[in-house]
Amino acid sequence: MSEETQVVTQRDADVSREPGAGVVHLSGKAFVLGCAITAAALLVVGRYVDFPSWLLALEVFATIIGLFVLGSFKYQLHKNALTYGMLLVIAATFAGLSSSPWHVEIAERGWPRFLYEHLLTFRGLDHLIHLDTMLFILGLTLFVSVIAQTRLLEGVTFFLLGRNGGFILPTVIQVTAVVAFFSGILDGVSMIGLTMRTLFIMMLLACAPTAQIRYAVMVCTLVTTVCGIWLAYGEPPNLIMKANLFPYLDNQFFLRYCAPAAVASFGVVAWQLRRRLKGQRVNLAELDVVESKVQDVCFLQAARHGEVLNPVEFAEQHEKQLGRHFEPVLKRLRAGEPLGLALVKEGVDQETRRDLLGGYISDGLAESLDKHYQLEAAGDKKGAREAEKGVDQVLIALSGLRRRAQWIGVLALGPFIGMLIWHAIDHDVPLFFASFAGFAVALMGIFRIEKMRRLALREARHEFSEYYFLLPLFFSVSLLTEAGFFNQLQALIDHGIRTMGHSHVAGIQFLGATFLSAILDNNVVADFASRALHHLDIAVLHLFAMAQIAGYAVGGCWTHIGSAQSVVSYAFIKRDVDEHYTPVQWIKEMTPIILEIAVLMVVLIYIEGALLQWLQ
Repeated sequence: MSEETQVVTQRDADVSREPGAGVVHLSGKAFVLGCAITAAALLVVGRYVDFPSWLLALEVFATIIGLFVLGSFKYQLHKNALTYGMLLVIAATFAGLSSSPWHVEIAERGWPRFLYEHLLTFRGLDHLIHLDTMLFILGLTLFVSVIAQTRLLEGVTFFLLGRNGGFILPTVIQVTAVVAFFSGILDGVSMIGLTMRTLFIMMLLACAPTAQIRYAVMVCTLVTTVCGIWLAYGEPPNLIMKANLFPYLDNQFFLRYCAPAAVASFGVVAWQLRRRLKGQRVNLAELDVVESKVQDVCFLQAARHGEVLNPVEFAEQHEKQLGRHFEPVLKRLRAGEPLGLALVKEGVDQETRRDLLGGYISDGLAESLDKHYQLEAAGDKKGAREAEKGVDQVLIALSGLRRRAQWIGVLALGPFIGMLIWHAIDHDVPLFFASFAGFAVALMGIFRIEKMRRLALREARHEFSEYYFLLPLFFSVSLLTEAGFFNQLQALIDHGIRTMGHSHVAGIQFLGATFLSAILDNNVVADFASRALHHLDIAVLHLFAMAQIAGYAVGGCWTHIGSAQSVVSYAFIKRDVDEHYTPVQWIKEMTPIILEIAVLMVVLIYIEGALLQWLQ
């Protein structure tokens, strides 16, 4: 994933204002310094006063709410500064509690032994910050980023588009079905960037209205989030739930309880796509060589330039070079015209055109491409086809290298799935071995292509950076657990079961998880909500776990900040589709399909609750 994973670039200046946006960025350094001073004061006070456990809970939930408040409105603070700064305060408060299992352990065994077991061992760090899960996600981002450079999804998409006679609707449904399946295995966060870019290109070729392009990108969020819950590996909240409730949640649980919900949700998505995209078609006969061989063009871009940009992104990067032609060219690109044709029709001089085409694809092909677009603009179709033959030959020669890399990427699924099976058999085998094994094999396909290899690693780094803020939150929730906070939640759940029954409590958990995941990050909600289910009978635990997982997925799509996929999609729409798009518009457009899926989830939850009651 590239920089679209960051909605707004935060600055470390004391207070800086983004021109025209009305957003004030608060200083991260000043906030962390303030937290450090507060933590030092708490450590001193804690030597004389026993802090109540509710103060610790208040600080943790203030941090979580702060992510929403200071990430959505006028005054904003970088989420890493917020969570790492507040961790200092939370840790100082925990040290001042009267007692906890950790206080007893330190008193009995001493600090050196405590620090070694909890901070210097894999098992200890896994307990504190879900280390195995985080490393698995890191390996997946690397693995999928490498496969993405082989342009496998673009190849599948345009193959299906040809089989469907250029019609958008069946192609989008088929592509999203493939993505939904692999999102359950390869993590939806890793899949969404490539998916929405591929659909964006196809929708541009169909000259689809902006509203339809926007909706296609938004649907990627649902497909990779809700439809990806069918296995534990599809969503970080799933992995967090699985880790917190080990050994009660296994792959059989996800296939039995979550797969039906994922399949049914995809049916809702497909129905909504039918209403929105019916009748849209790409005229395949009119596509030039650059448009018809998207996967080879993207592969060439990555290999020669170390970046893959769609025409809109490329034009935005060269706004100064285009000068007064920038806005008219951008308008043509968003209407579906090829870059070279837009440059010719807007009267960009020949030297600039060839320089831009060389930067977009290859310097050696710039002259042939420019001649092709000049002839096409003049209406000489035959001459235009003749001029593009040289480009076609280069792309055909390159396709052999691309196909080799694709096959190696596909073969990399072997060790990846094999290690997943080994982990399922023996849980002592770390989960992250699977994703790093797949990455190691897939990397062999592009290792000798230096710029492409660097691009894959750079995009993986950008994507994984979205998870840094979670580490202190996971640590904070672990402190809450040690303080006994979740014993009170367990008592509340037991009371609800006695007074309302399993089904109603499961329904409430779904609605609560949906709402909280919409205004917070669904990974954090998953970590603290799942810890209150340990004491339940296995059948009841499965029902409640299903309800929570469904809530994390649905709520994560509802707003532009609910999940990593929502953040990525919203930023992409804002930058490349509609610069005036707002969070309120996102919620307005997403709410109808969210409500339909939510109703479906509630029905499934009550059916499972009725089955549980019948079996008992």
